[in-house]
Amino acid sequence: MTTSKPPPVAAGQNLNDNWSALRDAMRAHPAELKWLGGALALFLLIWFLPVGTARFDGAVLEGLELLRWYAREHVLLCLVPAFFIAGAIAVFLSKDAVINYLGPKANRIAAYGVASVSGSVLAVCSCTVLPLFGSIYRRGAGLGPAIAFLYAGPAINILAIILTARILGLELGLARALGAVVFALVIGLIMHWIYRDEERERAARAQGLVLGGGTDRPVGETLTFFVLLILILILANWAPASADDSAVWHLVHALKWPLTALAALALALLLTWRWRWPWPPLAGAAGLILLLALLVPGHPELAFTVGVVGVATAAALRPGEGTDWLAETLSFAKLILPLLLAGILVAGFLLGRPGHEGMIPSGWIAAAVGGNDLSANLLAALVGALMYFATLTEIPIVQGLLGAGMGQGPALALLLAGPALSLPNLLVIRGLLGTSKTLIYCALVVVMATISGLIFGAFYT
Repeated sequence: MTTSKPPPVAAGQNLNDNWSALRDAMRAHPAELKWLGGALALFLLIWFLPVGTARFDGAVLEGLELLRWYAREHVLLCLVPAFFIAGAIAVFLSKDAVINYLGPKANRIAAYGVASVSGSVLAVCSCTVLPLFGSIYRRGAGLGPAIAFLYAGPAINILAIILTARILGLELGLARALGAVVFALVIGLIMHWIYRDEERERAARAQGLVLGGGTDRPVGETLTFFVLLILILILANWAPASADDSAVWHLVHALKWPLTALAALALALLLTWRWRWPWPPLAGAAGLILLLALLVPGHPELAFTVGVVGVATAAALRPGEGTDWLAETLSFAKLILPLLLAGILVAGFLLGRPGHEGMIPSGWIAAAVGGNDLSANLLAALVGALMYFATLTEIPIVQGLLGAGMGQGPALALLLAGPALSLPNLLVIRGLLGTSKTLIYCALVVVMATISGLIFGAFYT
């Protein structure tokens, strides 16, 4: 009895079969494959880290220095009040009021006007505006007005525009003012148009909900509450006065902490006298603040911390609106703060602090943004979109770059893109809006800043 042998298999056939089996396995286990690819990429990154080289080690230190500086200068005085304001918007501001004025179906002129004005009044940096943006967007504001608010907060900063005109030239200051207003409106309108179908669905869902929210208190009391919170944010971050500033500016800066204390005292009186919140935590905080002022002069951030703890304790002891306010504040902090700090660390590693070197040599950037061609304006806008600028720090940075040969057009492009965007800012926006909306928003700012720089540079060289 004879047995037949199987026909010989070609080498190419075996290869095809193996490739098909591998492809089927990859399709059957996509999550495991992503994890394996990520782990391999991370391993290779760690393996080839240029540890020990001066440039890399200096960039790591720059990232940590920027992170430490931000934690000392901005988290307590800027972000913490912003988180409390965002939480207050979610609890004390009526949702139907937000939808009526800023919702997808609101009057466009009123919606974008309110968003731009309210954003510009705060005069905050690109990171401090994030919890406020997230709060009004979650509360029902349309995407377009919310984006206009997001851009307007750091970009339409009256003081920054005045200082730009005074230090960098009247033409550059006027161009920045006009460009910032136009950007806020145009970018918001374009974002609304791109996602108009999604916005219609949001509006339809909002109509089917029982809105309300907020409180039934007199409007004047609620408005006073928000004005006091915003005053505390603005006064605590009042920038130092220069020799050219007005006498009023010098006076406010000299009295910034007494004025901040007065605003905090007015807030405490409103909470205890009108809203019947428990007074012992606020009274205890006030007494401890006076004691710190006597025993540890020159460190107002300690008193500010005590005041924050006092307000948080009073809120925790007020069931309902107080605990809701504290919960919303903490939710924004947990959502935003980790991404923000990670982004600042990376931004410092890549670009360094003003006047210091990161992984990317500043000389390369200064050399590349000379003239007024497309590449110079695009690079200036891209650098502005990634680098973190605290409020008003963009002006001396641009002044230094202009002295190093930067063109007028790229200077405007950086001023229009830089204050409104940063790598930390983009990471947080992605968590709030998703990847596609974030990329489109960033692309709109960069493209419009580039075009504005080209046009401005054609007239002023």
